[in-house]
Amino acid sequence: MTLISKFDPWRSPLCTCPAKLTLNPYTGCDHACVYCYASSYIPRFFNCRPKKDLVSRLRRECRNLKGEIISMSNSSDSYPNLESKTGLTRQCLEIMSTCNCRIQIITKSSLVTRDIDVLRKIASMVSMTITTDDDAVAKLLEPNATSPSERLKAVETLIEKGIPTSVRIDPIIPFLNDDSENLIKTLSSLGVKHVTGSTYKTRPDNWRRFSQALPETTEKLRPLYFSEGEKIGGSVLLPRDLRLKLMRSMSTLAAKYGMKFGTCREDLAFLNTATCDGSWLIRG
Repeated sequence: MTLISKFDPWRSPLCTCPAKLTLNPYTGCDHACVYCYASSYIPRFFNCRPKKDLVSRLRRECRNLKGEIISMSNSSDSYPNLESKTGLTRQCLEIMSTCNCRIQIITKSSLVTRDIDVLRKIASMVSMTITTDDDAVAKLLEPNATSPSERLKAVETLIEKGIPTSVRIDPIIPFLNDDSENLIKTLSSLGVKHVTGSTYKTRPDNWRRFSQALPETTEKLRPLYFSEGEKIGGSVLLPRDLRLKLMRSMSTLAAKYGMKFGTCREDLAFLNTATCDGSWLIRG
């Protein structure tokens, strides 16, 4: 099995990402987000562990790259808490900085700023997930992840240092974080040029975790998903008209504050004003 593979999220017809490759230095993630989707198909997901023989395998595989975008990471996080001890993502970046490729980092950790020196050597961009600007709410949703206030500081630092940065506001959850104007306004003031929006998609395991973490919100959401929702693949989505309302609102706010916008797996690609994942920001 190769480390670098074609990005193909469950062969989902809803995915509008451009053609790219993906690399996950780790199996699983220790951020323990209650809404996590990957935990439904990766065993022992919250037991984060490095890929076997990661560095030597990556050196071999990188020889065959021909300028592709490599997205890190789509089934985990490039910067789990374990990364501060292992430095494996940094080693991967150092290897790829000498190869013919472009890099997209997807993370919800401020630790990415540690590697700005390497990212400046390569055509790259960072997509920072900031689900909410409320640290208390984020602690319930993403108990082991960097706080939103720290992530905002990281976004500011990345942009100041010349690293193109987009922000994923994901997942949007009714009754909890569905008013994103303050966050979008803040992102604009920091120089963010692109935001991606996506709604919470329930799977049995993440619904159980969500129910335990936020029981009152769960009861409000239950009819929206399980009476009125739309089942696509292995997930249950909000009703289409509500998804459209939420994503259209975000698109309008992005335009108001001078940013491009994209949706993620919503079947609403007509709202996109730029490539949905923000990879268009990569220079070179």
